[in-house]
Amino acid sequence: MPADEPPVTAPPPDVVARVAALRDRLDAAIPAKQVDRNLLVATWNVRAFGGLTKKWESGPDDSPKRNFADVRAIAEIVSHFDVVALQEVRGDLRALRHLLKALGPDWGVIMSDVTETRAGNNERLAFVFDTRRMRPSGLAGEFAEPFDPDTGELVRALPRQFARTPYAVSFVSGSTTIVLVTLHVLWGPLADERIGELRAIASRLADFAREVENWGHGIIALGDFNIDRNGDPLYEAFTGTGLTPAPGLDDVPRTIFDGGASDTSHFYDQIAWFVDETRGPLLPVTCTAAGGVDFVTDLQGALTREELSFHISDHYPLWAEFALPRP
Repeated sequence: MPADEPPVTAPPPDVVARVAALRDRLDAAIPAKQVDRNLLVATWNVRAFGGLTKKWESGPDDSPKRNFADVRAIAEIVSHFDVVALQEVRGDLRALRHLLKALGPDWGVIMSDVTETRAGNNERLAFVFDTRRMRPSGLAGEFAEPFDPDTGELVRALPRQFARTPYAVSFVSGSTTIVLVTLHVLWGPLADERIGELRAIASRLADFAREVENWGHGIIALGDFNIDRNGDPLYEAFTGTGLTPAPGLDDVPRTIFDGGASDTSHFYDQIAWFVDETRGPLLPVTCTAAGGVDFVTDLQGALTREELSFHISDHYPLWAEFALPRP
């Protein structure tokens, strides 16, 4: 944290109580971390995660609305996992810095640079991770749409670069290496505006998965794919190269504006990996559970859902638990 920023004061009692209630709910809903036994991976599109109002309670004229109390609540959710892929991290890193401060010294971050195109929306992609449970193994990079090495021209049907290039980081947990690839597919009000990019990204990931398999590793793709619903043309583009969503996520709502626990009117966020028809999942770990995190119950208070989306997010986090292979 910059030297000119004063230390954060202790949270007020109401913030402590709110976070404690949230913690109790999460403890009951999310599998506990077990040393050398499991790996808890999550993805979360945290709306416009950039600036921060340096108060415990935002006033009516404060902008942004996100404050210290909101970051403590976000940190409580993140702390229940080993690694969380974050989308919509902005060029302004103040909220991310305070998130890491709230998580404590055992947490680290790896992030991409900012996408400066209009479609990129001044966003970067990031992984925050519990260093006691996993560590980066050395590989980190962004996936550009393939191009001709002689001419520099794109060689696939998508006539432009990805709006936000997917970001891959390799992590080690115990003796197991997993490559996590997070992405945020271009948004457009019409599916036709997204399907070309989604199909190109899925194809690019399939190429990379074949390479990673030669290393004895596997890849997990996670992030905001901006898929409208299960079975639509966007979903077919997503799964067409063998990507398969984590079991158990079909009935999990993606946004706080969906109409209840069983409403799947949106299918935006995903955790997925490649599956071979004969060999099964191309992973060195086994998925044992998956779900979402409902933070509305504990954090909405007197806010409307629209207001809550700017304090916390409009998307729910998704998570998956993986059993690590026994030594």
